[in-house]
Amino acid sequence: MDNLDEKCKEIRKLTLLTIGNLGVGHIGGCLSIVELLVVLYYRHMKINPKDPKMPGRDRLVLSKGHGGPALYSVLCQKGFFEKDWLLTLNKFETKLPSHCDMNLTPGVDMTTGSLGQGLSCAVGMAIASKIRKDGATIYSIIGDGESQEGQIWEAAMYAGAKRVDNLIAFTDYNKMQIDGKVDEICDISPISDKWKAFGWSVIEVEDGHNCREICEAIEHAKTLEYPTMVILSTKKGKGISFAEKAKVNSHNMAITKEMLEQGFKELD
Repeated sequence: MDNLDEKCKEIRKLTLLTIGNLGVGHIGGCLSIVELLVVLYYRHMKINPKDPKMPGRDRLVLSKGHGGPALYSVLCQKGFFEKDWLLTLNKFETKLPSHCDMNLTPGVDMTTGSLGQGLSCAVGMAIASKIRKDGATIYSIIGDGESQEGQIWEAAMYAGAKRVDNLIAFTDYNKMQIDGKVDEICDISPISDKWKAFGWSVIEVEDGHNCREICEAIEHAKTLEYPTMVILSTKKGKGISFAEKAKVNSHNMAITKEMLEQGFKELD
């Protein structure tokens, strides 16, 4: 997995560049899902950058849409668009808005950002794939703060009842949300028991930044007869000291030129 670890460094650099060039952004929640995105796009997902709308492709719904810059960095590296696009994040006439937009960005399969809605879309995509019998696996990433949304559990109940086994979802369990710690605002624990109660298989990954553990979890999930929730214990702002130290404040923070340079040095 050494090559994946190196790829994660590259993606962190690109994500930092993307947000740092704009001067502000959702750095914390982007950095906490880098390893997951790298494992998905470099080990598991059936996609074709030259044909972004390829029938039967695997799809990712980034329900926690504020992680968009990290996804953009991976899509760029995979060849969906040119690197100079990253420098247009959230700017006038950009094709890379702060939250994902399927009508603007090649490789993005669902517009997200209205928290709670993405998982419902992923459930619908997975059911449609089963009807078409195209063999696609549908992935979705939700946040732990987002898991306080009622729509998450409506989608969970339906997918569990229908045994939508081509759906694999992930909770980015960094335990922080925009206003504070998740357990202080509206505690979602015991999170594993909740998903099991809704008819899902549950896999817990103690180190959500370990590519090997993530890869093994996905491989196992593909053998199960129910939708699977993979709970990843992660760190908000992982990999860059100022983002990690900011904790809750890294959800959306200003990044100066000096901070940008510091981050690059640490990643080197």
